[in-house]
Amino acid sequence: MRYAPLLITTLIVLLGISTPCVSQYDPAPFKNSNVIVGTKGLHGYISYYSPKPPEGYGVGVSFYSAVWPLIEKPLANFQIGLPSTWIIPENSEVDFPLCPVGTLARNWEPRGPSWASVFQTVEGGLGYWAGNHFRYDSPKFSMNGVPSCYDYEVASPGWSFFYSDTPLDDDKMGIAQLSNRILVPPDGMTFEGEPNGEFLGYAWMALPLMDGSKGTTPTGDQSWTLFLNSNNFKGPVAYYIAETWTKIAQGYPEASGHTLDVRPGVTGAGAMEINTVPKLELKTSEDSTYYKIPALQFPVDEQGRAVLVQDVKFYSEDALYNSFKAWRDGESTSTGTFNEAGAHEPTLTTRETKFDQDGKTLVGVDELLTTEIFPGNIFGIRWSDATFGANGKFPQYFLDTGGESRTPVAATDVPAELVSHEFELAEPGKPYTSPKAGSWVTPGPTSEPMQVNLADGSTVTYRWYRFIDQPSLQQFDWSQGEKDKLQSLIERIHTDWGIDDAYMEPQTEGELVSFDPALMVVPPQGYEIGYVPIVIGQHSHFMVRGDD
Repeated sequence: MRYAPLLITTLIVLLGISTPCVSQYDPAPFKNSNVIVGTKGLHGYISYYSPKPPEGYGVGVSFYSAVWPLIEKPLANFQIGLPSTWIIPENSEVDFPLCPVGTLARNWEPRGPSWASVFQTVEGGLGYWAGNHFRYDSPKFSMNGVPSCYDYEVASPGWSFFYSDTPLDDDKMGIAQLSNRILVPPDGMTFEGEPNGEFLGYAWMALPLMDGSKGTTPTGDQSWTLFLNSNNFKGPVAYYIAETWTKIAQGYPEASGHTLDVRPGVTGAGAMEINTVPKLELKTSEDSTYYKIPALQFPVDEQGRAVLVQDVKFYSEDALYNSFKAWRDGESTSTGTFNEAGAHEPTLTTRETKFDQDGKTLVGVDELLTTEIFPGNIFGIRWSDATFGANGKFPQYFLDTGGESRTPVAATDVPAELVSHEFELAEPGKPYTSPKAGSWVTPGPTSEPMQVNLADGSTVTYRWYRFIDQPSLQQFDWSQGEKDKLQSLIERIHTDWGIDDAYMEPQTEGELVSFDPALMVVPPQGYEIGYVPIVIGQHSHFMVRGDD
């Protein structure tokens, strides 16, 4: 399923809830229907657990995650993450509140007394999010970071994590674009074609891009840097600026020394987080109600497995940090390749799957699919031969007979009125537009705007900035010497590290996925070294759905 050109009115989307001007979902056939449209159709986790690595292995993590279209059509109000993970600073010994009074997460009392698990995180990954403005059937990849107890989030060089089309304030930006060969749109990175279980490798590595600093609010030297490993792009993409993490300590010195710029990163598990799923319900008697959720599909190989995650590794400073720092300081060379002598591969175990709907347990689902660690330390799902769970199909219909649980049923046992009722399709959303003031224009870009059309039906506008002049770096009181040293380092990365070089170890099995070719850019003449493409806007390029 793709999009075909047609002029339509721009639609308003807030948190994934659209107000259609031209609807692609026609409720007319169901205007006299007894079917009720609702939310909370499915909640749960499909996850694995990883034991704590040896001391010192807290400066990096990597793995390969499967990419596939979980749904056949882009749906409104739908959010499920594909297998991903999250990193938090190691503060297990802290017994006082890391989150100041007044921050959002401080209201989450069960996370006390330290609130360490919601203090700061690096998360995001592959998935579908309710706040996406531009949807297609395949998932997207997006970074996300939480610097201040979920008061705000940072997901691209200029924007938050889909909650608003308004760019982050200059002093809330936290990601610096590093690569000069790939775009990072605010609505997530798209993929080529129809992925069907190919793998995306990605890693977060804490690199000393700059020295730490002392002062009223000390800053460490750990810049958590995203590396990607795909068929058409390999290497570092962007990083969280170290000062991003220390901002919370400026008004709350108790947090100083506990932030992600100085502390080891903890990654104890990975999961598919099933969050926001619509449902349809039809009451057929006083005691019986049927429910329908969107059809969810998984890639299944010839062995009946859905392979989700492989090659999970943790890293010490010997993997890249040390060699990178020596290279930065002119003492040696570095190719950026992760040294396996600094890698630790944990033995994964599975966690019990539990699913609920409206808070009621879905019983019997665990008989249709079971999580498993396959040979080679590979995490995935084993499918049964049940009618409504076979071949990678998650149960779509459920029956409630008045108890505390609901059970899956086959479509043939469900009233035709419910089976024929369709879910609302997502509409294009409000555009992302950068301001014409502040750090976006001072010192500003060095090129005219350029545009590309992505597979999700959006047009991305970008301009070339000198690396050190990009918007997110203008908020800091760095000396000219510090700026020059960082600019020089990035120029060396652009010169010596290519997008076809090896950084991560290759995956154990399967093929690599390809990013949308439109995301791949070639620097214009004069911009080959030391300049980066910064997305300044993203909007619908006036599309409606149609089959290719």
